[in-house]
Amino acid sequence: MIRHAGFTLLELLVALSIVALISVMAYGGLRTVLETRQHVEAQANRMQELQTALLIIGRDLGQMVPRGIRDEYGDHQPALSTASLGPQLLEFTRGGWRNPTAIARGELQRVAYGLEQESLQRSSWQVLDRAQDSAPYRGELLSGVRALRLRYMDGEGAWHEQWPPGSSTGVAEAAEPGMPRAMEWLLELEDLGEFRRLFVLPTGQGFRAGTVAEEETS
Repeated sequence: MIRHAGFTLLELLVALSIVALISVMAYGGLRTVLETRQHVEAQANRMQELQTALLIIGRDLGQMVPRGIRDEYGDHQPALSTASLGPQLLEFTRGGWRNPTAIARGELQRVAYGLEQESLQRSSWQVLDRAQDSAPYRGELLSGVRALRLRYMDGEGAWHEQWPPGSSTGVAEAAEPGMPRAMEWLLELEDLGEFRRLFVLPTGQGFRAGTVAEEETS
């Protein structure tokens, strides 16, 4: 008589339990890998967003020019001023405005930076001396910004919380004020903590060229 060997019910249950345990372990490991990859990609995208914003800011500040303007009310505004109303924090004139389509306009541009609903906004105007219907183009540079603090270094190396120094509104009432030598940006980000960047301005003399960056995470 030929007897056929086979699995008992107990052996089959043990084998299925082992396969199920291995499957659960493999799925857990795969999920961890996928979550880690997603987190790394999110961090990389966030750092790229931050670096792009700082690149645009540095490009604007690096081409700052001492040219005041007339605002939409006909009032004189200095080349660089601390805004006092609304979310706008800084406004200045820059050069090097590219014109690839050869539109009939100059190379100077008025830009402004401000914070609105935890979003760092950049505004720009098509003209320097504005009319009442001159609306700015506004775009988001960086999201998740809880606070933005600016400081300005004068020609003597002293720091000021506003520019022009000693002005409660940031608007020059008499002669055109001088330009700062450097500007410090302190960004408080909801996910990366505080990020500090020092920009040396082209109008500043006697200050070592380059930029100094310091990053602090909470």
